[in-house]
Amino acid sequence: MQPRNMSMSGVVDLAAVKAAGEAKQKAEQARAEAARRGGVPAPAQRLVYDVDEAGFEADVLQRSAEVPVVIDFWADWCEPCKQLGPLLERLAGEYAGRFVLAKVDVEANQLLFQQFGVQSIPAVFAVVAGQALPLFQGAAPEAQVRQVLDQLVMLAEQRFGIVGAPVEPGAETGAEAAAPQAVPAGPHDAALGLAHDALDAGDLGGAVQAYKNVLADDPGNAEAKLGLAQAELLQRVQGMDPQQVRKAAADNPSDAEAQIAAADLDLVGGHVQDAFSRLIDTVRRTAGDDRDAARVRLLELFEVIGPDDPRVGAARTALSRALF
Repeated sequence: MQPRNMSMSGVVDLAAVKAAGEAKQKAEQARAEAARRGGVPAPAQRLVYDVDEAGFEADVLQRSAEVPVVIDFWADWCEPCKQLGPLLERLAGEYAGRFVLAKVDVEANQLLFQQFGVQSIPAVFAVVAGQALPLFQGAAPEAQVRQVLDQLVMLAEQRFGIVGAPVEPGAETGAEAAAPQAVPAGPHDAALGLAHDALDAGDLGGAVQAYKNVLADDPGNAEAKLGLAQAELLQRVQGMDPQQVRKAAADNPSDAEAQIAAADLDLVGGHVQDAFSRLIDTVRRTAGDDRDAARVRLLELFEVIGPDDPRVGAARTALSRALF
């Protein structure tokens, strides 16, 4: 029940990759099913609902694979909460299913309050594809709240393929959610499932091979590409002595092999910008095969993070300058 990362970026999280891939598949399948039915609208969903510790897994984590879940931490004695809560509820209806609002009474749910690291209320978080991130604290102005929600909706769609389940504006915000409709399995679900199972078992070699099997049949499969890049990264750092690797890199700034190994450790540790900068500097300092090896590894790490991450775009520009 504990939230995973408090940010959509940072440490390399294979659970996040799996969740994102599953979320994208569900979203694509739901759209395909809607098209097959001739655009028949989906059953009404709850747009605003109360959440407790017992229901957090199903009502927030699982649901976040289908729609961004905004969490409002509040208490009855909190005056700013009484200003922000109605605003969020009204916007949930206005956004018509592009996000849902889960309300958590902190007095009755101290464990959730602590697990999210809430410092004061009102506090607003979001969960997308099982990943939690803070949005803002306090009774923010409506314009600011709208801006944050717009960014959240855009992030959910662009990075995870999650667009929610649109409903007619004015729908009952407290209506009980209907049972989800079954959707057909994707053509590579079984192979991707094998890859996920191998990762869960710590069989990185098996995961690598399973992802390669998917890509052999479907070279453009985004989930398999991302999963393969991360599995190969973890396979490379397995058995490394971090202290020894970092000492070698510090002692030999122009040693491409030492810098490449240290960059892998940087990324696994969540130091994305450090990993990118290290390899770009190595490209600047080296030539020939060493330079090409650093460039290739940097491109591989771009695949690990994903092309939509702004740090990847900035690093691509920096790499171009280093090369030309």
